[in-house]
Amino acid sequence: MLQPRKQKYRKVFRDRSALKGLDYRGSKVSFGTFGLKAQSAGEITSRQIEAARRAMTRYVKRGGKIWINIFPHKPITRKASEVPMGSGKGAPDHFVATVRPGRVIFEMEGVDPSIAKEAMRLAAHKLPVKCKFIDINE
Repeated sequence: MLQPRKQKYRKVFRDRSALKGLDYRGSKVSFGTFGLKAQSAGEITSRQIEAARRAMTRYVKRGGKIWINIFPHKPITRKASEVPMGSGKGAPDHFVATVRPGRVIFEMEGVDPSIAKEAMRLAAHKLPVKCKFIDINE
């Protein structure tokens, strides 16, 4: 699973304002020929990224090349179950990547367009945001 090697701070604020607006950075397919672009905002966990990557890789039978353009830097904390209110913030539980509409999440190259579209569709089902398939040849 993806997670940072080092962090400046163990716990961070959620900053839900980071989900507002459109993403202009990373909105173009820059490495591959096909892309999966986010159509809605959300936080994607490292487990969801890994599940989507595995779904794509399995479908293309390890053919072609896949790029992951997002990385889960933000730690999300969780308190243990049945702990009373108060006594500070919980311990870090998992990491998320903040995604806004317009961000290209995955890129792919070296496979047939129909195979790439189906692989991206399978990957999109694993993610909590609406996604759209992009082909730079069209």
